[in-house]
Amino acid sequence: MSDDTHHELLLGKATPVVEEYAPQLLYPIPRSRARESLGFNEGLSFSGADLWHAYEMSWLNKEGTPVVRVGRFLIPCSSPYMVESKSFKLYLNSLNNTRFNSDEFVRKAIVQDIGNIAGTSVELELLPVDSPELSGQELAGHCLDELAIEVEAGEPSAQMLQTDTQQLVEETLYSHLLRSLCPVTGQPDWATVWIHYRGRALEHKSLLRYIVSYRSHQEFHEQCVERMFRDISSVVAPKTLSIQAFYTRRGGMDINPFRSSDPGQRPLPRIDRQ
Repeated sequence: MSDDTHHELLLGKATPVVEEYAPQLLYPIPRSRARESLGFNEGLSFSGADLWHAYEMSWLNKEGTPVVRVGRFLIPCSSPYMVESKSFKLYLNSLNNTRFNSDEFVRKAIVQDIGNIAGTSVELELLPVDSPELSGQELAGHCLDELAIEVEAGEPSAQMLQTDTQQLVEETLYSHLLRSLCPVTGQPDWATVWIHYRGRALEHKSLLRYIVSYRSHQEFHEQCVERMFRDISSVVAPKTLSIQAFYTRRGGMDINPFRSSDPGQRPLPRIDRQ
């Protein structure tokens, strides 16, 4: 991406600490730009959401005593905008010295602010930091990471994926080897990617080579998963396909984009790595 594409983003810039509640810090990124480049001009072939965990949330109760929670956000992928991650973090930090009468008061304020930026209704759970709901879950399926592959430099492409057009399967696969680069700062983002599909059988080594090819690819987390959905769909002709990436936390937040051909499916919980 060109240097001026995201020139107004806070990513990669020195920013002062904001001590007062500041919803104006939130910055939207249109989903349409990347989707047009992926060929999603005539509507989406998937549903899903971006699941965020915010591990450093705090504010003051009505007596002025600090409260700490972990926030679990669900932003539908049908929203016209993503929320830029650094602006999200700075916005949450701006709550630190603001008094709220209860958790429900602060939850409603945050849901309204994030919804206004994303352009749709969002979900938020405020969890105690020791909640068992935050325990990492073990992924179902077969891990690809022990396969012996040769890796060549280059960008991810559907042409890397090989299938058996005569064999139809339903299987669940995952890899911990996903690394992509932030399109603004160039810094690496690390993730586990989980794939469930029913369709033409993917050759596992080709899929692992494809996942590893993101190692030098610059794109936001959400866009990487949508690229994967497009590429895998184009070769397996799936009856069903679901993909989720579990990115490790940065700045006290993790992002877990989930895309599925089944509108009834919801994202999986966090994993221990995060």
